[in-house]
Amino acid sequence: MDLQAFLSRRVVTTEGIRPAGVLVEGEMIRDVVTLDQVPPQAKIKDYGEAAILSGLIDAHVHINDPGRTEWEGFETATRAAAAGGFTCVVDMPLNCVPATTDADALEAKRAAAKGRCWVDWATWGGVVADNQKDITELASAGVRGFKCFLVHPGIDEFTMVTEKQLREALPYVAEAGLPLLVHAELPDCIDAATQNLQEADWTQYPTYLQSRPEESELFAINLLISLCREYEFRLHIVHLSASQALPALRAARLEGLPVSVETCPHYLHFQAEAISRGATQFKCAPPIRGAENREQLWNALKDGTIDLVATDHSPCPPEMKRFAEGNFRTAWGGITGLSVALPVMYTEARARGFSLTDIARWMAEAPAKLVGCQLQKGKIAAGYDADLVVFDDDRDFLVTRERLHHRHAFSPYLGEKLKGRVKATYLRGRLVFADNAFHGKPEGRELAA
Repeated sequence: MDLQAFLSRRVVTTEGIRPAGVLVEGEMIRDVVTLDQVPPQAKIKDYGEAAILSGLIDAHVHINDPGRTEWEGFETATRAAAAGGFTCVVDMPLNCVPATTDADALEAKRAAAKGRCWVDWATWGGVVADNQKDITELASAGVRGFKCFLVHPGIDEFTMVTEKQLREALPYVAEAGLPLLVHAELPDCIDAATQNLQEADWTQYPTYLQSRPEESELFAINLLISLCREYEFRLHIVHLSASQALPALRAARLEGLPVSVETCPHYLHFQAEAISRGATQFKCAPPIRGAENREQLWNALKDGTIDLVATDHSPCPPEMKRFAEGNFRTAWGGITGLSVALPVMYTEARARGFSLTDIARWMAEAPAKLVGCQLQKGKIAAGYDADLVVFDDDRDFLVTRERLHHRHAFSPYLGEKLKGRVKATYLRGRLVFADNAFHGKPEGRELAA
């Protein structure tokens, strides 16, 4: 079996950044050695000063396959992931048809993915109004956890859950021992705010922002923390945008409750004050909030209240964004940015004194723990999959359509000048992406349960 040696003056490990050789035998990392310990028979790939990180893991991707491949599909989503330095993505259960709410739907998803994935993948199962009895079977069939909405998700095939329905499901979730990922907004707050904006100008971003107040997140998170205490299940808050909820989350963590939290690159990069009229490419739920709120999210990453960063890549056909009329009320809410998430994060993190070690923790190690693959992926260490991303953090680039790679080449990141560029991505030791081109064929696998 051939031995490869990936060399860099800056290999990002859990112990820090150092000159090293990553020795890869077959699909696995055999060892991480000093440069003078690299065996002479190894095939050398010397990346010099470019950093080598563990392949990133995106725990929040809407692939929409099967059933809505005109929005996105396994092939295009995983190509975009590979271009962004991600070697594993976890699909959300709601935008595919059928939604992943029972074991048969999971098998349909597996059939859709077969032979089409450029990176490894897994999926979350859904908790909806009436599938409490399917939760145990889904867990046995191999989902990595469950996702639910406390507010309408924008898709009729995937129902939100009321508190009563959630209580009916939680004993099954707790018994499975898998995390429950929750879109934490309550509809009452949103409905009341929207009712007061009937005559407002919905081409203005402040109108949309007012329609989804921070209180909707705060009250939902308070409810979920209470339920977590009562039912003793693993709670994960997805795409946190409201800094008002941070004190409650800090208190829950201090109490020892099994609560984890993610936020997204768009909440850490953009600010509401700069979103122009009709720019519906910025619409997402919860919404992008103000600059001060953004800095509070960065502080929460620093103190550990927020565990990880996931993209919430949520694509759609261009017409669904209502670009012609610029109406934030009727446009689809979702951000596309899978291919540029790493440079977005590096640009903002570097400006605030963070390092690539922090990014590796937020975008590889912590997501691996959430997904349950922390003994296989998320670190550069002996015995782990040889998933590697080579990142030239000294290169600036302008985001163009040619850099996006997902199905429909629009994004709020178009035209942004970012720091750092993905130079190459390796999946289990095999090159899949380099210099903005793809190599080989799609050989990604589903994570074994």
